[in-house]
Amino acid sequence: MPAFHEIRLAEDISYGSSGGPEFSTTIVASLSGFEQRNVNWSAARAKYNVAYGVRTEQQLEALLAFFRARQGKAFGFRYKDWTDYQSAALITPTDQLLGTGNGVKTAFQLVKSYTSGSVTVARTISKPVAGTVRVSLAGTELTSGFTVDNTTGIVTFTTPPASGVLVKAGFQFDVPVRFDTDSLSATLDSYGITSLQSVPVVEVRL
Repeated sequence: MPAFHEIRLAEDISYGSSGGPEFSTTIVASLSGFEQRNVNWSAARAKYNVAYGVRTEQQLEALLAFFRARQGKAFGFRYKDWTDYQSAALITPTDQLLGTGNGVKTAFQLVKSYTSGSVTVARTISKPVAGTVRVSLAGTELTSGFTVDNTTGIVTFTTPPASGVLVKAGFQFDVPVRFDTDSLSATLDSYGITSLQSVPVVEVRL
């Protein structure tokens, strides 16, 4: 597992950043124009540019300190993607299906599912925000009898959920990322006004 720091990039910087999910697809076109498309990744990998989120000198100072502490690409960190950071618009304990009990299994991974038409894609959530996870069994919210590992996104029950019982949860989450550059170049345009061309950040698979 790559080195990771359990710290979140300042929210006021990520709020103005740009980016989102990216896939890797190889396309081979024949002479007749038909295509063969090969999916290289089974899941999306997000990319962001946090330069757009830096608007003040104070934010630049905070980003410089954060960048130095992560040693460029060396250490991963948490990133709040303001376009997608919750299990649902209004979090409830039944937002996302984690699995079905079998009377033996005690550990369930947090996931978020995305549905379009007949296609549903499940995304592993490994960095839930502490204190936001709400869990339910058979539609009833639990207040005890389980723990949440906020570094892996695994929910562990003291007693295995009974066979056939639906295990669901609602939560906020961060994206595990790292800087995709080892250098940070800033320009002081005028007194108190700074600009950054690009500060790329990429999701890491844990």
